[in-house]
Amino acid sequence: MTHQATQPWWKEGVIYQIYPRSFMDSTGDGIGDLEGIRQRLPHLVDLGVDAIWISPIFPSPMKDAGYDVADYCDIDPLFGSLEDFERLSAAVKDAGLKLLLDFVPSHSSDQHPWFLEARQSRDADKRDWYIWRDPLPDGSPPTNWISEFAGSTWTFHPETGQYYLHVFLPEQPALNWRNPELRAAMYDVMRFWFDRGVDGFRVDALENLMPNPDLGDNPPNPDWVESMGPARSHLPVNIKHQPEILAAGRDMRSVANEYDPERLLVGEIYGTTEQLMKYYGENHDAFQLPFNFLLIEAVWQAEPLAGMIRAYEAALPEGAWPNWVLGNHDRPRIASRIGAGRARLAAMLLLTLRGTPTMYQGDELGMENVPIPPEAVQDPWERNVPGQGLGRDPVRTPIAWETGPGAGFTTGTPWLPIDPRPEVAVETQQADPHSMLAFHKALLALRKREKALTLGDLTGVDATGEVLHYRRTHQGRTLAVALNLGETAAPCPGTGDCLISTHGTTTGDLAPGEGRVLAQ
Repeated sequence: MTHQATQPWWKEGVIYQIYPRSFMDSTGDGIGDLEGIRQRLPHLVDLGVDAIWISPIFPSPMKDAGYDVADYCDIDPLFGSLEDFERLSAAVKDAGLKLLLDFVPSHSSDQHPWFLEARQSRDADKRDWYIWRDPLPDGSPPTNWISEFAGSTWTFHPETGQYYLHVFLPEQPALNWRNPELRAAMYDVMRFWFDRGVDGFRVDALENLMPNPDLGDNPPNPDWVESMGPARSHLPVNIKHQPEILAAGRDMRSVANEYDPERLLVGEIYGTTEQLMKYYGENHDAFQLPFNFLLIEAVWQAEPLAGMIRAYEAALPEGAWPNWVLGNHDRPRIASRIGAGRARLAAMLLLTLRGTPTMYQGDELGMENVPIPPEAVQDPWERNVPGQGLGRDPVRTPIAWETGPGAGFTTGTPWLPIDPRPEVAVETQQADPHSMLAFHKALLALRKREKALTLGDLTGVDATGEVLHYRRTHQGRTLAVALNLGETAAPCPGTGDCLISTHGTTTGDLAPGEGRVLAQ
């Protein structure tokens, strides 16, 4: 067996995030569902991605778009049934794709049977499955912690005279991962889905897994400004990145290793690069892919990008596999962040850097943030802290598959407004060989053909003026990538045959916003 054959699929694969509410509605209720995903799988096969990750589809009161889970081992009727899931899972396999689900371990819904039982009394069997503390002597919350969605992280429960902790909404009580019975129950949840053919999990809000109220108050953030939102007014040092998380991460990996091939664990972690690297585990025994969000926060200029890429690569533990993320359901769309004219450049960067890329649905179409009128707002963040631009609805709007009413997404009224511009519709772009969709297909096909772009080494990351450039090399084959982030034309560093260009030009200077991949 060659070394090549032993590579796990995710080292060469591209992950595509599906936000199920907005992918495809098969029932006409205006909300996407599992059957809708199954019907649109040909789009993903044609696009050339390797795996789909589906955001939460579990039973939920939907206070936070399904991240408040009321049953970890079923499907919310909004999206279908377990039978629909199994039909989708089989179709995904038949299509040659991998299937990842969201795992939400840091908190449940307050409607979960575990919490309903825990709140019965201080002596309830599952009381310690959640985090409870007595009030301070004056009756106030145990700590000064502020929730992600504003307000205290503590809600008083008068019937039992204690506060319970929630890092997010009061309807999302924090699970107590220091309780071994709770941990065992959550590992059984993982097995429930692995047994149904799921290839891995994206593990939600991992840095919040082990908040420690016994450490006391959080200190004020000296750099806080109001636009950052209330949660950032204090440094969450006693909530996030507690050292015990790694033991739980190793346990999760042990569960993933019970299966052959071992299942993939992708950790959602917001933190410094130094913090991020710890989630690989000391012996690569935790998360195979702790999500790297540096491109989401990046300054889109050549020198800062080059420095950021070099620093991330240098920080990786030996043998750790990198990954890159351009956008997701929580952050403004890349085409809105850096301008529609630069979105192709960003896609070329994502898909030619070393490591596993994750795409967000609609980015292959150049979708932009869609303005949401106040009466249509769904997101609790925007409802709790209105008018500060924290709302996530603009990035969660449905895909337009066709032009016209319902945009081929629904026969009913869509749950969020759909971008009405015909040029963002799949139907329009499929007919245009120069469309964003056509560019993504060509770029993904090039990745599949060229091992240098998947398994190759990354060298020579540098900036010349506003041109970011680097090389990918595998078994004697070298490809050079050059990306002009500037506002003026610039010489193309490196020579060779142009394999793909964002602008379709293959020789001469790079136009503003142009990128090329050259075979050297």
